[in-house]
Amino acid sequence: MRFSTTFIMASVAQAAAVARQPEGFAPGADGKYTISAPGIKAQFIPYGATLTNLFVKDKNGDDIDVVLGYDDIDYYPVDPGHPVYNAIPGRYANRIGNGKYSIDGVEYTTQKNDGDNTLHSGTNNWSFRFWDVTALSEDSITFSLLDKSNSSLGFFGDVKSSVTYSVTDSTWKIKITADSLDQKTPILLTQHTYFNLDAYRNPATPLIWDHTLHLPYSSRYLEADQGALPTGEILTAAPGSINDFASAADLKFGHSRSDPKFQGNCGANGACEGYNGYWLIEDAPKDAVVLTLASEFSGVKAELKTDQPGVVIYSCSWMDGSADVKASTQGLGDKNNKVVKSSCVAIEAQDYPDGINKPEWGRLDKQIFGPGQQYVQETSWTFGLI
Repeated sequence: MRFSTTFIMASVAQAAAVARQPEGFAPGADGKYTISAPGIKAQFIPYGATLTNLFVKDKNGDDIDVVLGYDDIDYYPVDPGHPVYNAIPGRYANRIGNGKYSIDGVEYTTQKNDGDNTLHSGTNNWSFRFWDVTALSEDSITFSLLDKSNSSLGFFGDVKSSVTYSVTDSTWKIKITADSLDQKTPILLTQHTYFNLDAYRNPATPLIWDHTLHLPYSSRYLEADQGALPTGEILTAAPGSINDFASAADLKFGHSRSDPKFQGNCGANGACEGYNGYWLIEDAPKDAVVLTLASEFSGVKAELKTDQPGVVIYSCSWMDGSADVKASTQGLGDKNNKVVKSSCVAIEAQDYPDGINKPEWGRLDKQIFGPGQQYVQETSWTFGLI
């Protein structure tokens, strides 16, 4: 996704504060909370309920860190670019068209922080907040947040949310809940996870295009305008076309790079290379693997299961090479040491973006919640070898 560099002073003030955690839930000496199970180790910080590191086994049996982030955890709150590295944006993730929505005939105005649209609920969304650690064990951690009314401009009513991350047998599980405490409000959440399954250690290239991507139940996708906002149209990707990841299991993520339309496929009047869109998951059996990302170089494959009706795929077109990779766990020293354009992929299981403004999609009852109605998402990633 494309992110505004707007950064409000409230977030800076939060960054200067030490998050107060209940007694007994202190982080490790590195400031991170670590959970682990056979074949997997995950580390987190309260800011944004963020995953900072995810270690899995590669084909050589080595532990590699397959998600983006920073070595310096104090940089997350002050990074002006704020790419939402592996955090929970909310209370409404992705875009709201023209910075407005309506509930029961009342129109609400939200902050336009992405051109004419609202992205992730604006520049004080949940990925800018310090969450509380409310439970911790060797293989599980829970973060909780109380989002007060209008803390993000135009989102009224108090919402209480929690995310529980757990690990077991090379699997990372994510359960997100949210309750609107006093009035109807939009809720749409995701774990905004950025991957490079080579950990930037492939000497041939830091780019993501040699990974393979398979979405066996996702031949249809949402058409988007030049600002990455869905138009309302649902299109079908023909086999072998730019947006096809359903027709074959071994399609390279960059299988259409030679197509003249690839540059500009995700809008911005031709400036966005690759992908920044939403694929529908349809007719998938219960507990089916709905997406597989894999790398021949590392041998790692990542399999997604989710109860969500689709997934956002963003191929990091807006990364400009100014950010460092985590030198302690990624890269090759003086090579592959920057997050350059198209060197990662964000994969975000969620409901239809801007569905609150597209009643024809029939998603309003999945995106508007009042008292007594709970939002729940359950998603998991299982890591293995190809």
